[in-house]
Amino acid sequence: MAAGRTDGPVARRRHRAGAAGRAAGGQRRGAQTVSAATDAAVAQARILAVIRAIPRGQVMGYGEVAAKAGLPGRARLVARLLGGNDDRTLPWHRVLRSDGRIALPEGSAGWREQAQRLRAEGVVVENGRVRRARPPPDLDARIWGPAWSRNG
Repeated sequence: MAAGRTDGPVARRRHRAGAAGRAAGGQRRGAQTVSAATDAAVAQARILAVIRAIPRGQVMGYGEVAAKAGLPGRARLVARLLGGNDDRTLPWHRVLRSDGRIALPEGSAGWREQAQRLRAEGVVVENGRVRRARPPPDLDARIWGPAWSRNG
């Protein structure tokens, strides 16, 4: 009878341990946890590759980086990855918010460093914002409107 009990201190410990593991992002089975870790490593590598490919003097938004890495809708993942990255060679300063603003708190050391790095590459930064030129519409957009555009 003890094996089937659903109450008592042992059952509560098992429940808490399982819930804590799942809350931390783990799965019940070990193979699924390994798969999730592998997927995360692949996503991280793709994001970092996109950031490294941003040309000097150009910028991208967090969402654009995610989409180009094949992870549409994962802008926060890009931000989280950059926030925890210690690679000094990564051109992190070329990634901005979608409205062109620097995402760090205005006036902070990181904000000033990002603005300075962008200016050193010839990017115009005014009040912590980069005004980006919109790409010219393609022929379909000119004829039929933005709804018919491949880009829109």
